[in-house]
Amino acid sequence: MTTVIIDYGSGNLRSAEKAFQRMSAEVDGGAILVTADPEAVARAERVVLPGVGTFADCRAGLMAIDGLFEAMAARVGEGAPFLGICVGMQLMATRGLEHGETRGFDWIPGGVVRIEPDNAALKVPHMGWNELAVDVPHPVLDRIETGEHAYFVHSYHLRPDNPAQRLASTEYGGPIAAVVGRDNMVGTQFHPEKSQRTGLRLIANFLGWAP
Repeated sequence: MTTVIIDYGSGNLRSAEKAFQRMSAEVDGGAILVTADPEAVARAERVVLPGVGTFADCRAGLMAIDGLFEAMAARVGEGAPFLGICVGMQLMATRGLEHGETRGFDWIPGGVVRIEPDNAALKVPHMGWNELAVDVPHPVLDRIETGEHAYFVHSYHLRPDNPAQRLASTEYGGPIAAVVGRDNMVGTQFHPEKSQRTGLRLIANFLGWAP
């Protein structure tokens, strides 16, 4: 069994790779492969899409590698578990509204909009540790409870059209989707590879998840 972390020039690949390797060894989750090879993605048992930067730049970087998005979309369409991280999660939306409108994957219908806290003392970007609230029980959130903390760095957030697809949230001058998902797809706005025990638990859950 192989979990592919997609390398398209955006993301904390080294820290993500180390976190996934650590948890894979603990739960017998198979090999972890960082790659930009569409053929490797097409054979993967699980697919992880990280992302750091702007929505448009991340999308452009992914699409610039011939056949990579198509292989990923086909594999996810076949039922392979998918995890998007940070902007990788935001790309699951219908559209991103950062510096204009950019089309997303439309896997989680909704838009990615700028954070506008209702408290002027809260700064944007939202950066640091914040509490999670579990909104919808899900296997990737097993043994992760409301009140646990995760590490966020972002100025935009995904607002799902369907509230049931927001699996967990955090408060930052208003509710922000922290985990979204449907079917065989999940995404985290926070960085699980930087979120210590909570993040490692989510990674382990993902590696053992059979939708």
